[in-house]
Amino acid sequence: MAKVNNPATLSSHFNISSRKLEKLGVLDPTLAIDTKLFIDPLLLATSKHREMNRDARAQYQQRFEQIIKFLSSTRQPEDVAWRSARKLLEFHEIRGTCLGYGAGSIDGNAFGPELTERVLKVGKEIVDLGITDPDLFPAMALFEAAIGPDRISDMTTNVIRKALIAFNRRILHQLGKPGDAFDLLGDGGLFLSNPFQSRHTPIILVPSDVLRTLPIANDWDEVAIAAARNETIRRQVNEQIGEIWAAKTKRDKEKLKSEALSSQDAFQTLLDAIHGVQPNAYDVIADPDGLVKWAQLAFQFSSLFPIDLSRFRKPARLDSVHQLVGKILTQFQLLVEQNGLNKELYKENGRPRRESTAQRLFFAIAHSYCRANDVDLSPEIDTGTGRVDFKLSQGFEARVLVEIKLSTNSKILDGYTTQLETYKKSQETMRAYYVVIDVGRMAKKHKELTKLRNDASSKGQPLSDLVFIDGIRKPSASKR
Repeated sequence: MAKVNNPATLSSHFNISSRKLEKLGVLDPTLAIDTKLFIDPLLLATSKHREMNRDARAQYQQRFEQIIKFLSSTRQPEDVAWRSARKLLEFHEIRGTCLGYGAGSIDGNAFGPELTERVLKVGKEIVDLGITDPDLFPAMALFEAAIGPDRISDMTTNVIRKALIAFNRRILHQLGKPGDAFDLLGDGGLFLSNPFQSRHTPIILVPSDVLRTLPIANDWDEVAIAAARNETIRRQVNEQIGEIWAAKTKRDKEKLKSEALSSQDAFQTLLDAIHGVQPNAYDVIADPDGLVKWAQLAFQFSSLFPIDLSRFRKPARLDSVHQLVGKILTQFQLLVEQNGLNKELYKENGRPRRESTAQRLFFAIAHSYCRANDVDLSPEIDTGTGRVDFKLSQGFEARVLVEIKLSTNSKILDGYTTQLETYKKSQETMRAYYVVIDVGRMAKKHKELTKLRNDASSKGQPLSDLVFIDGIRKPSASKR
């Protein structure tokens, strides 16, 4: 179960202007928590950075053209050509890009022997159809469950590491940072050292214009939409791999795999559909999904609106920690309701962002306030169950949980009555706060939660403290 207690970013820890990183086209990652973005190999050619559009794309093309050449020459498994192709498909772990799904680490995802063998066998089938496009390998993600966005990203990192080394050398020079010497699978380079990792780990700076929330080859919706918009591709899809439409909704990859491998035309149609997607990188400046700027924003807000927590320094009892967390929650409520933090809960189109955005913001703000006040408290982010929960603790005895929900969550009532009580038992924790942020569709949830709380209180049952925060965006004063 992965836990971290520091939302530090590259810019905040190394005193680098986040605007300068934006201008240079470099992602400003959190250093102990992976940013849920991925390097998409199909974006390399359109990058504005020469190390990417020239060097990285060439390295990518060369590696997979070699693999295709060996697979074409293979006559039987384990002959020389087969073993040569396998060696080129062994993508070893590279730590340091700070991308992916990790919370307590920034480790990469190597291709293990089993997955390498599977890719090798399917790759051989595709090459035998007469397909020689190097993009056939990331395309396999559409029908191979084990090839997720993290593996495509780490595979690409592995293949283009020399280009990334050159990119980091140039960017560090422009930032005026000397960097430390690191070895990336036999290739030496200069990188900043990550202070939040237990072993000597580089921070591999990555161009923002090669990043997506999902690589194109993993994004069913975009592939299907692109195919539907192009009449020629749509006709080919209907004729060759009609199951792509079913696969889009049912995720039935085996049917698509069977159809795609049925003929050269069928697989080429799948590649054409993938290439038909408009290759747009994730907009890290607008950050529509709230994946990048949450830690920066929390630091800015906590600096602009400080609070005094001096009386809570080194709290020794559960009551003290409970009060401290309550004080931070009250300040968080003020930031959302009165100081403009509610804007970060919505996308540009006015729709609420994911619940995880609010959770990350609270985590970073709580950390910032404790750090600014030299309070001995460790807020932890826990993604072991796929959700983000918080345990703020001082020592073993004094622990307080915080669970944050948006009003759009359909399981708010169940979460209050069962989820937090289960968490408190498992964490041997005596106190908890249940925070609901209204971003619309609140309906009667406020009254129903309050009734649950009052009924439990009258029976002497332990239930968490309720906190309601108004996150609804208000019109400006001139429009009220």
